[in-house]
Amino acid sequence: MKIKSFKLITVLALSAVSVSHVWAANQNVSPAPNGIVIPDGYKDWRVISISHRTDNNTMRAIVGNDKAIDAARKGQTNPWPDGTILGKMVWKAETDANWAAATVPGKFVHAEFMIKEARKYESTGGWGYARWLGEEQKPYGKDAGFAQECVACHTPVKGNDYVFTHPAKLP
Repeated sequence: MKIKSFKLITVLALSAVSVSHVWAANQNVSPAPNGIVIPDGYKDWRVISISHRTDNNTMRAIVGNDKAIDAARKGQTNPWPDGTILGKMVWKAETDANWAAATVPGKFVHAEFMIKEARKYESTGGWGYARWLGEEQKPYGKDAGFAQECVACHTPVKGNDYVFTHPAKLP
């Protein structure tokens, strides 16, 4: 009985430590001006695609939550289902010091997220937008109106549910 109690206490203590660690990591990052917070666990999400922008020399890894990955695999991305969260991690592109032909991530520029909730974000094409700048993860935008900048940029791909990214195909 004492061993079972000890095991239970140990499991509960370890769970509390891991939960408080995740909470502490995210509490240091302020929400975006529209109230969106950085999604928990996004650093463990799977890659949907990658991109390289030549206009600002950045590399991007586009990741998704489980809902996004499932939709991408099923080809159900126009429209993406409610509950989808797409994340974009952006770095300056650099030439690898040991291999001049390779372009690699350099300085971290920003993390941005699109959250699909068609009714909640009806005024912004069904998506909630948020961005955090630099390694400090400073929220982008002076007020919630910053999301209109996002919609304006994404309007050319309105016919693709406002999403530029096409999931990378695997064999």
